[in-house]
Amino acid sequence: MYDIFATGWAMLLASWEVLQEASIYMIFGLLVSGLLKVFIDPSSVASHLGKGRILSVLKASLIGIPIPLCSCGVLPAASSLKKQGANNGATMAFLISTPESGVDSISISWALLDPLMTVVRPIAAFVSAFVAGVVENYREAPKVYSKEEVDLSCPVDNCCDGTDCSPEEHQNHHSLADRLWQGIRYAVTEIWGDIAGSFFIGVFLAGIIYVIIPDDFFVSYLGGGLHSMLIMLVLGIPLYICATASTPIAAAFILKGVSPGAALVFLLVGPATNIMSVSVLTNLLGKRATGVYLVSIATVSVLFGLGLDKVYEVAGLSAQATIGAATEIIPVWLKNGSAAILLILSVPLIIQYLRKFFVRKDKGCGCSGPSCSITV
Repeated sequence: MYDIFATGWAMLLASWEVLQEASIYMIFGLLVSGLLKVFIDPSSVASHLGKGRILSVLKASLIGIPIPLCSCGVLPAASSLKKQGANNGATMAFLISTPESGVDSISISWALLDPLMTVVRPIAAFVSAFVAGVVENYREAPKVYSKEEVDLSCPVDNCCDGTDCSPEEHQNHHSLADRLWQGIRYAVTEIWGDIAGSFFIGVFLAGIIYVIIPDDFFVSYLGGGLHSMLIMLVLGIPLYICATASTPIAAAFILKGVSPGAALVFLLVGPATNIMSVSVLTNLLGKRATGVYLVSIATVSVLFGLGLDKVYEVAGLSAQATIGAATEIIPVWLKNGSAAILLILSVPLIIQYLRKFFVRKDKGCGCSGPSCSITV
């Protein structure tokens, strides 16, 4: 009985340490994500994604990198882009680059991984999205829309639908302070509401891995090589996990002997694919396009994983030695304070969840919030 209690306490302490390391970077990522919401007009984004087999895909791949949406939450956004005139290749590129990366996940990668992994992760997300989108657009010629229905509604608080008031008139509706406040409010409610549950699950799983899994458990199977990448593909494709939540798990994997390349495959495939998103994607783009989507993600992820392991080998670098080094400059009081802020922000979400749980039980895709509803 004592051993069970001691093990459980050790897992909680390990999870708390992971939360401490990640919190300040998570808060930074949330704030930037909220500002992106109110300062980038979604209608202007959509207007660039309907023309050209390559340029539209390039734009969609780049646009998706900083946006913090999970593989479930990105579906309604991609559906909206397609309805506004985005071609299949651009829509697919957006569907891949968005969940594989994000300002929040890049920030937490810097905190829990190392600089090389932090840089390679969004680059790999961009390449996999670009390759898939271009292949899809050359597989089937993009449809040319004669008339595009563009959403001109206010991205701040929907105070204007873009029809009854002109863009010039609407510019006077919100001051800079209004936009900043709405962006912060959106970050700590909507965005955090969408990812908080999976984030804390990821933190707790990382604590379990740190304590329970022996140091040499993964070495023989996931220590590097093609077989390691393929195992991670099998693990990651059906799994639902967001880019932010996958990061502490990947950090725990690396510390237990998993190669950086295999961890990268997990970081790319896990957030971009799951059973639910594949089924919706089939309905949205078709079976062949979904095949292109899965094959492109798998191929690019494995190639980047093998290449990353080679870089570490040639450069004589140790991912285990440098992992989490970025947080060493952060004072303990700031780490504790940031972790406390995230926990306080989560209290209303927990209350809301408990109310829904006791009132009715909903079947969903694993995420919460308004971004998880989709009509195709």
